[in-house]
Amino acid sequence: MGMGFEVVGQPAADRNGRVRQLKELGFAWADLEDEAYWIDQAVAMEYEVWEELWDASRLLWTIFDKAARFVMGRHDLYQLLSIPEVLWGGLDKLSPEEPELLSRYARFDFSVGDGGTIKLLELNSDTPTGYVEAAVATPWMCGPYGLLSPNTAMPEQIRRAWQDNPPAYAACIAYGQHVEDSGTVDMLVRHSGCKTRCVDTLDLWVDEGTLRDKEGNAIPSLFALYPKEWMSVDEGGEALAYSIESGRLTILNSPHAIILQSKGLQAVIWGLHELAAPLFTRDEHDAIEAYMLPTYNDPVFEADYVVKSMFGREGGSVRMYGGDGRMDIKDEDGFDTSVFFREVYQQRADLPRIQLHNGEYRLLTGVFMINGEPCGLLGRAGGLITGNTSHFVALGVRKN
Repeated sequence: MGMGFEVVGQPAADRNGRVRQLKELGFAWADLEDEAYWIDQAVAMEYEVWEELWDASRLLWTIFDKAARFVMGRHDLYQLLSIPEVLWGGLDKLSPEEPELLSRYARFDFSVGDGGTIKLLELNSDTPTGYVEAAVATPWMCGPYGLLSPNTAMPEQIRRAWQDNPPAYAACIAYGQHVEDSGTVDMLVRHSGCKTRCVDTLDLWVDEGTLRDKEGNAIPSLFALYPKEWMSVDEGGEALAYSIESGRLTILNSPHAIILQSKGLQAVIWGLHELAAPLFTRDEHDAIEAYMLPTYNDPVFEADYVVKSMFGREGGSVRMYGGDGRMDIKDEDGFDTSVFFREVYQQRADLPRIQLHNGEYRLLTGVFMINGEPCGLLGRAGGLITGNTSHFVALGVRKN
């Protein structure tokens, strides 16, 4: 196993009873369509690795924030990052949130190797899921095993993130039907302490620049589990973008979160790093070198690299190339968004193997950044490409 992680515990005999308990806590999709999505074991991370991961996340958050502000207002870079043109007006007109808060609800995804080597794969700065798994189910799993769970800080961070500008409405597609997205939105609202009304995104419509609900009430502010890049594709996307641009609708995360969301931003950061750009401090350059992977807009690698769309979801559009330069694996499950967006080329960093009760998996380590602070670990066990068929496994920290 190496030093980085240790699998703790064995599944309880009565899975159904535990699934029911989790449902009462608000995590209602431990079993998804007869599949055991939640694995009834925990993974323990070494304390020192966790400390370094938190420090790395803080530094990277500042680096991404600086890079996003460097991109703002430069249409050639918007184009390079595949940021839909429908959003440019809003990005240029609206003042960005203060430093470190361009996105108030985000998640870094890392490969933390067996030896504790930390490499950033990507940032989901717009609509990360896994919140209930991390904020609710993970501490519940860690407690009995005596593991520390930094995730207990997540609800308070959500409260802080929402209290500045509490959204009047929260939305996801198929609210009330889609168990995972609905449960995520419900929990965010519950933890925020705001009197936010939850609705189905598809019931909303734009009326001369004003977003309205099914009954025709004006919606002044909104949190939506809706990827902003889809505004360029969806019917009504342009009207929604106009509603934001004209200031009639404020959204959380702010429109500028889309810049952080583009995987092209990692290529911008890497390019600035190679130029030793004074935008970053010495410490930040060291962090880029240590924790980021060389990433480019052009196919410069001959072997051991990954190609992914600037806006990929759930592993869709990812292709991995091996030491011989030939394609090893292509994600077949997720939707391939590279038909809409440009691609980036990134040095490959394989996820570490872990042996769970039902087989060998690769472990992806997520770190939630909420209101600018690292505050939650999310473990996902899947293949080399973490797609929507991956499992949730609680990730905790060994007490020092």
